[in-house]
Amino acid sequence: MTLQQPLKLSRLLLNNYGKLSRMNTMEKLFSFKRGYKLPKSVRAFTKTLTKQNKRFLIMVVFSSTFFGLLAGAAAGSFAYSQVLSSLRLAGIDVPDVLERVVEKEYIPQTTEEQKIISVVKEVSPSVVSIVITKDVPVVEQFFIDPFGGSSPFLIPQYRQNGVEKQEVGGGTGFIVSEDGMVVTNKHVVLDDTADYTVFLTDGSSYAARVVAKDPVQDLAILRIEQESVVDSQGNLRSKPFPAVQLGNSDSLQIGQTVIAIGNALGEFRNTVSTGVISGLGRTITASGGDFVETIEDVIQTDAAINRGNSGGPLLNLAGEVIGINTATVLEAQSIGFAIPGNKASRDLRQVQEQGRIVYPLLGVRYVLISSRMAQEKGLPVNYGALVESSSLGEPAVTPGSAADKAGIAEQDIIVEINGERVTQENSLAGLIQEHDPGDTIVVKILRNGEEKILTATLQERVE
Repeated sequence: MTLQQPLKLSRLLLNNYGKLSRMNTMEKLFSFKRGYKLPKSVRAFTKTLTKQNKRFLIMVVFSSTFFGLLAGAAAGSFAYSQVLSSLRLAGIDVPDVLERVVEKEYIPQTTEEQKIISVVKEVSPSVVSIVITKDVPVVEQFFIDPFGGSSPFLIPQYRQNGVEKQEVGGGTGFIVSEDGMVVTNKHVVLDDTADYTVFLTDGSSYAARVVAKDPVQDLAILRIEQESVVDSQGNLRSKPFPAVQLGNSDSLQIGQTVIAIGNALGEFRNTVSTGVISGLGRTITASGGDFVETIEDVIQTDAAINRGNSGGPLLNLAGEVIGINTATVLEAQSIGFAIPGNKASRDLRQVQEQGRIVYPLLGVRYVLISSRMAQEKGLPVNYGALVESSSLGEPAVTPGSAADKAGIAEQDIIVEINGERVTQENSLAGLIQEHDPGDTIVVKILRNGEEKILTATLQERVE
């Protein structure tokens, strides 16, 4: 509703006041429901008032319609329509401009709702859809006669007739720098032979290059190239991408409201879902296709995370990314998982500084000990990491690794790293990742019930 509409309506009422009075329609201007009669005393009052001071009437109409609509009130909208109806009953032409009433935008009812709407508007331009394409063989069918051409029997055969590029999958990512760095899941860009295209919400698309894959976390960094534009000074410059802010995932609390945005099912781009943080420090084994990976210290949320949401942001109400959506439990209701945002911050920082993602490596395979495991195996402690070979026969200690050089052996129990106890909540991998390659750490182990103190110089683990 514009200011001109109530002013034009008031002018129309003033110019046609006499006609309205003769048609006995003044009372209708004050009726808020068709067929409803005002009390006799009120009708007499309004009739006297309108006869004596028609400007007062105009003021009432103006204020009830304009300010009512300005506040988004239903009564204001209804009053405006009733005035127009009264004018038509009196045989007065109503200009089209008075018919076009623009309703007030929806007003959020709670502070939380307002924050969610604001975050979605602010962050959505930074959330991208990632489309995976690949050259797929074109197979055609033909028939052969097994008897050399004299038989009516034909057997179908198949052969390749070239290749064609087809869409084979999709995921989500988000832009974290104005120069085109994009964070997503590693399993989204796992295929080195595929091509990846990033689509922004404005419909623009960019070829994406995989810069680095995290060897430990389900994370990857992509890059899209900026467009060159001419600024107001006539200079050629790179057009910045809309980047989202990374938050601090170490300060998360269970019950905190979160927002997930993603390319749901690879079809519905920038789908929004909300929920809360349901748990922290979870350990999951995620799988899909040829990808199987155990991920520690993940965030659990009940915000809907569907296929295609992989790599999308999990946001707090300040619009900061505090997680990267990575997996969901298909057999459960509203159980999804996200990698803490600080791990993505670490990867991004390393890529910007070193051009790659590196991790410190101790070189052991292990199982975290629980109370139940300690009881079943008769272990001397119910915490720590039991060093043992994998079910596939891979060695418990990697030959030539930091652990091997330090003297760690199979069936040792690593109970402390630099004085910090190894537990289910404080895993060995988490403690190792707090250091850099080349750092020397103190390792306390239990071997045959006896404590031993060893030192190990961590090596470099690359993707």
